[in-house]
Amino acid sequence: MARVYISSVIDAPVGRVWERVRDFNGLPRWLPLVRESRIENGEPSDRVGCVRDFRLQNGDRLREQLLALSDYDYFCTYSILESPMPLTAYIATLRLTPITDGDRTFAEWSAEFDCAAELAEELVTNIGQNVFEAGFTALKRQMVA
Repeated sequence: MARVYISSVIDAPVGRVWERVRDFNGLPRWLPLVRESRIENGEPSDRVGCVRDFRLQNGDRLREQLLALSDYDYFCTYSILESPMPLTAYIATLRLTPITDGDRTFAEWSAEFDCAAELAEELVTNIGQNVFEAGFTALKRQMVA
């Protein structure tokens, strides 16, 4: 099983950061890699079990299912249902924790998945840098504005 873990500090209160990331359909508003997204069957984007169908800037399509969402603990967990990436059993969690020193946010994004052993390092690097780190970098810029 391959594992990805990226963490960062965002100079904004946890409530403000959570407001931006909690919308399971809101990726195009903060993740540069994502062009468009919709929730299937018209379900609310915060209903556990809902499925988002989205396209990346390069046209690739993914479908992900919301497995857990907590406004109290500031986290969401989701799985990939369909992806052009050669992986299976992908489960990821985006978690925010308040940093009381300076009213900032500690952000963690992690994932575990199965893939061919020879692809693991490339997939971990790609997801870690091009999705998780890129997302945190974009959030940092947006929280300053």
